[in-house]
Amino acid sequence: MMKRFFILFSALALSACGGQAVLGGSPDVTVVSKDGLPEPTRVDLLSSNRPYLIGPFDKLKIDVFGVEDLSKEMQIDASGRLSFPLVGVVEASGLTPGELADELEKRLQGRYVRDPQVTVNLEETVSQVITVDGQVKKPGLYPVIGRMTLMRAVATAGGTDEFAKLNDVVIFRSVNGDQLAGLYNLKAIRRGAYLDPEVFANDVIVVGDSQARRLFRDFIQASPLITTPLIILFRN
Repeated sequence: MMKRFFILFSALALSACGGQAVLGGSPDVTVVSKDGLPEPTRVDLLSSNRPYLIGPFDKLKIDVFGVEDLSKEMQIDASGRLSFPLVGVVEASGLTPGELADELEKRLQGRYVRDPQVTVNLEETVSQVITVDGQVKKPGLYPVIGRMTLMRAVATAGGTDEFAKLNDVVIFRSVNGDQLAGLYNLKAIRRGAYLDPEVFANDVIVVGDSQARRLFRDFIQASPLITTPLIILFRN
């Protein structure tokens, strides 16, 4: 049951209010100054960063220099583990490819290979994806490798369609167990009114979706031209 939620909104229209304000007269909805959605923690990214964190079903190319039999493509299992010859089971989920390479070198050292040199490269990601939905040309799941922004994510999904509401783009995100939603205006971002926000694995982006409009209906009706991000934090 939702006991309360906070709206975090940085808007010039509210700058003269002098501190926190109550939106719609409800004590459960508080407006405070905030620049944008906070970045998710390492745990959030895994349930997604720069650098990439390995997750379930990811496909890896593992090379052990000079040992052809140990160089192969492998897939992480559903529990985030890797079963590697001579080494056994390794808890790979949550490690970077470099950290996994170090762990394999450590286990191979001495017993099986005198001076192992292991490299791990990502071949295909399944766990680190974003969802782009709503009024875009190609809704679906898209991998996040390296830095990605909202504009890039929408472009990856083929761009917005003719019915998209560019002032009505929502990013849903989980941070430290809290569910947050941020409302953005693509037109304002294109004009440079504020920075193109980063998106992270597990984010859900909805362009002009009817459910998103219901969520923000009162605010959208009161202020149709959104020029700064509107952030909502749900707490149970």
